[in-house]
Amino acid sequence: MTQQVRVLLIALAVAAVAAVVTATITIAVRRRSVPAQPAAATAAPAKPTAELGNRKIKARLFYVSMDGTRLTGVDRDVAYGDGASAQAQEIINAQLAAPPAPYVSAIPPGTKLRAVYLSSKGEAFVDVSKEMSSAHTGGTQDELLTIYSVVNALTSNLPAVRSVQLLVDGKEVDTLAGHIDLRRPLGKNLSLVE
Repeated sequence: MTQQVRVLLIALAVAAVAAVVTATITIAVRRRSVPAQPAAATAAPAKPTAELGNRKIKARLFYVSMDGTRLTGVDRDVAYGDGASAQAQEIINAQLAAPPAPYVSAIPPGTKLRAVYLSSKGEAFVDVSKEMSSAHTGGTQDELLTIYSVVNALTSNLPAVRSVQLLVDGKEVDTLAGHIDLRRPLGKNLSLVE
């Protein structure tokens, strides 16, 4: 792991802890400063959980083309995520999920999203489970399609993301299957899309 990535991950962890501590303190202060309402008082009805849970966006996801040599973009409904990081997670989870017929995923089956980190420089760090590498079919073309289905899904749908680096089980990897250099973030590559 390079020193810059290590520093970035530590900074993100510190920022996340600071945000949690700040939120906890804010909630505690608000609870103490708001007088308790009598049991008979009625509050404005809250939005049902189902209504919030059904909010969707249109996102372009990428699957293997019919000839197996390129990617094809498909507009799909994806769960809404509040904020860029949450939306990035929803997009990647949708990309990793089984595709609708007749499409074929370039992602090895069983691959799970572990985390997504966004930097202020427009870089996304996508941490996936070991299946992304261990269950990969191999070959340069298949590796390209796997990598750029993830890279293009984020860079095409989130203007804040300009490049993506894949991590496997929380670690930097040189390649997924021995061909494509993953030691740095990769930008959008629509030349692989039909």
